[in-house]
Amino acid sequence: MTTNLTQPISKRLLFAILIITIGAEIDLYITRYSTLAGTLYDAIMVSSFFIGLKLNKRLERPAATPKTKRQWTLQLTGAFLIFFIGSTIINYYSSLAFHDFSSNYDQNVQQYTDTVSGGDDVASTDSVSTFFDQVDTVGPDLYTDALAGLEEVWRLGYMILILVICKKVFRRRWEKGSRDIFLLMALFITSILFGIDHTLDTAEPWSIKLGAIVTFADMGLLFGLILLWTRSLWIAVIAHSVYDITATISWYYFDYAVETFAGLVFIAHIILLAIEKSRQRKLTRRQVMDAVQMAE
Repeated sequence: MTTNLTQPISKRLLFAILIITIGAEIDLYITRYSTLAGTLYDAIMVSSFFIGLKLNKRLERPAATPKTKRQWTLQLTGAFLIFFIGSTIINYYSSLAFHDFSSNYDQNVQQYTDTVSGGDDVASTDSVSTFFDQVDTVGPDLYTDALAGLEEVWRLGYMILILVICKKVFRRRWEKGSRDIFLLMALFITSILFGIDHTLDTAEPWSIKLGAIVTFADMGLLFGLILLWTRSLWIAVIAHSVYDITATISWYYFDYAVETFAGLVFIAHIILLAIEKSRQRKLTRRQVMDAVQMAE
């Protein structure tokens, strides 16, 4: 994988990677002072989709058999379940180890949803207006959640940069073939940066900021592992976006939206897994019968 990730990078692609990584971090920090910076950050996330189309090819196994739609869906449902279970454990740990952060986060979510939901004092009797009022209430958050998945392009871009630097700096060790340590280093560094980035747009006391860094770094590590396991940027992107979207729905409408959705995903995963196992057994049986016939 490291060989693919560190293939020669054109100047144009290198510039694009720097924009969606370091540039995005600078812009994210400026959002605490400027609303325009927030709009620019969204634009960077949108543009990262097109950069991801190029970077995803570096993750794919060379000469690998293309996945079927069922296999692709199984990896997606499995990725979501892995993150759901892992994030549940992380959130529970954070509530015990970082009480200030946990309490502050819950209060901020409650205050934010109360402010947004109560923004319109006059109720509209027009059904069309009511519909768009709801869209304007929740829509911006869902839009942001959808773009949040593209942070995985940011991660992959950073991993490529880190690995390229390691290839240059530690040339002898790289040529010996001991490269897994560099991949793990890139995963660890991007996870820490993922945690730090979730504190850049607001100024908080260190008791809160430290909890946020550790909590989101752990979640970033989960997404990074999913990226390396599936070797698909888009599975990680979709899993990230869908989780954030269900979390937002739980803020506004249904407290257990994430848990309910995870339960439905689990049922779908079991059904698809059973179908895939059955197909594999039939394929193996057919191959055995073909081999017997050829032997005769």
